[in-house]
Amino acid sequence: MCGRYAASRRPEDLVGLFGVEMWEPAETLAPDWNVAPTKQVHAVLDRPLRGSENPRPVRQLRTLTWGLVPGWAQSPDMGAKMINARAETVHEKPAYRRPFAARRCLLPADGYYEWMTARNELQLEQEGRRKRPRKQPYFVTPADGSVMAMAGLYEFWRDGTLPDGHPRAWWSTCTVVTTEAETAPLAGPSGEDGPKSLADIHPRMPLMLLPERWNAWLDPARRPQEELRALLEPPPPGMMRAYPVSTEVSNVRNNSPELVREWTGPEVGTLF
Repeated sequence: MCGRYAASRRPEDLVGLFGVEMWEPAETLAPDWNVAPTKQVHAVLDRPLRGSENPRPVRQLRTLTWGLVPGWAQSPDMGAKMINARAETVHEKPAYRRPFAARRCLLPADGYYEWMTARNELQLEQEGRRKRPRKQPYFVTPADGSVMAMAGLYEFWRDGTLPDGHPRAWWSTCTVVTTEAETAPLAGPSGEDGPKSLADIHPRMPLMLLPERWNAWLDPARRPQEELRALLEPPPPGMMRAYPVSTEVSNVRNNSPELVREWTGPEVGTLF
């Protein structure tokens, strides 16, 4: 799954990297090393400009709320639970099938966090000697230091209780598409007793799209379902590395570059 990630790249860098044609500097978000559900995030999407007579999709850098609210939802509250969409069923789930057909986006990230239960902690839990096993957070990031472009979907929701023109009348929300975690060896070391693959940490992972698939994924005119589902193939294995980070990341109030630094303190040694 993806329940927390880091996004520290400047909008100016994202504009050049993704070929963005339009973005509003007023919507610029500060670097965030602890992005949590319901936060505002940067997203890249192709969409005609509002009020324009030209139907050509324009590549935009937009600010969305993480947690997709379907257009038919009675309230925006369900968005907090709609942070991930499974690649295997995204084409058929009521909340996701419409966005999957026409409203796809990319969510730039440095990497994502995942928590792993140590083997000895799991054994203690199974034996009933520990009710809440300790978990070690890991940061998963492209081994070459590139931006991780996570596949996403976005949607619009109208708050019928507010009048037209109200700044909160429309909600723009998104979700991260996830897939089965890789079982191939990680790129780079993760510690002698650490995880050997992403699947050792968690059975799911965000779907990262490589640059050669960005245009096809973002194109709102690409509708044949078989073509869209083909884009959900995970990238070649072995492109990601994972390393332990401080448990400070577990508190969403903590937010600094220190959160993504490799942790070599005593916690790792005691957990594994």
